[in-house]
Amino acid sequence: MSKRTVLTGARVVLPDGVREDATVTVEDRHLVEGAGPGEAEELDLGGHWIVPGFVDMHVHGGGGASFSAADHDESLTVIDTHRRHGTTTMAASTVTGDLDDLSRQAGSLSELVEQGELAGIHFEGPFIACNRRGAHEESLLRDPDPGDVRKLLDAARGHAVMMTLAPERPGGLDSVRLLADSGVIAAVGHTDGSYESTREAIDAGATVATHLFNAMPPLGHRAPGPVTALLEDPRVTVELINDGIHLHPAALQLAFRAAGADRVAFITDAMGAAGMGDGRYPLGNLEVEVREGVARLVEGDSIAGSTLTLDRAFKRAVTVDGLPVTDAVAALSANPARLLGVADRVGSLEPGKLADLVVLDQQFEPAGVMRHGTWVVPPHTP
Repeated sequence: MSKRTVLTGARVVLPDGVREDATVTVEDRHLVEGAGPGEAEELDLGGHWIVPGFVDMHVHGGGGASFSAADHDESLTVIDTHRRHGTTTMAASTVTGDLDDLSRQAGSLSELVEQGELAGIHFEGPFIACNRRGAHEESLLRDPDPGDVRKLLDAARGHAVMMTLAPERPGGLDSVRLLADSGVIAAVGHTDGSYESTREAIDAGATVATHLFNAMPPLGHRAPGPVTALLEDPRVTVELINDGIHLHPAALQLAFRAAGADRVAFITDAMGAAGMGDGRYPLGNLEVEVREGVARLVEGDSIAGSTLTLDRAFKRAVTVDGLPVTDAVAALSANPARLLGVADRVGSLEPGKLADLVVLDQQFEPAGVMRHGTWVVPPHTP
């Protein structure tokens, strides 16, 4: 007999809007329509929200651990930390290193993709601009030669889903074309490019803006820069780090107005301190100090990723930024799921999809997390 769980009384965010006092039925690993035969566990979640599990397409670490360590157990710590905060699907992001080290990391992370723990691998660096490197080691940066790009894709064994690069560097446009032809997202980020060079990259196949506004020239009225090119083009989805540190609320709202809710993906860009306290943490080959939740390089003053989890990004979106809950769900679930090519399985609450969901209380604090039909965090009923 199949295991069945029936969640009743909650406000459920569905693809066509919010349904009040709704019922969500889970059978084994999937969402199903209606009630089947046999007994079921019924949970009354009246007063709570049920939203799709969050999808993070850009995350480096958490729980004191990092994907760049290329250690199986350490990677599982990152995954578990973010799952407990509602991220039921994620791509593992690397940070700039030499090609051999990145290839080793890709091999280790590929095993976790094949085991169903990760949705893919995102290479952030080393093909980025020196002037916009942020928390990437300058000595390891290099031009995006298509041969080097191919080496990393091969090391990922078909599991690379995205690569961030500065397309204005020599070889950049050819590498964008290679990525697009290989079915890998070419993301424009850590770039010192112009409006015109960014337009060229989009025409070559780039479809994502890596943490828009951050690590790129600011928008100017005479030099509109990459921000304008990325916001105005309907082919591009823009990543936003909604932690109140990386972006002013007005910049976030500008991005939503310009791009529309269907072209925004909230990310964490989290490093090892996510889910932890202040202190010192490694980020690739660099050291980061976290003070009052803000991560900065020990040597220098650059922001070094975030300590964000997506449950906090969701709450901020609706309580501080004033976004409709449906727009927040699109940015946290449906849009990144589509980009990662997993929207047929996750990203929305529809019959037949995997039972990945987050229960939120009336203050939008997490009150339960389910992944593949199993409670990662058992629900706190009202």
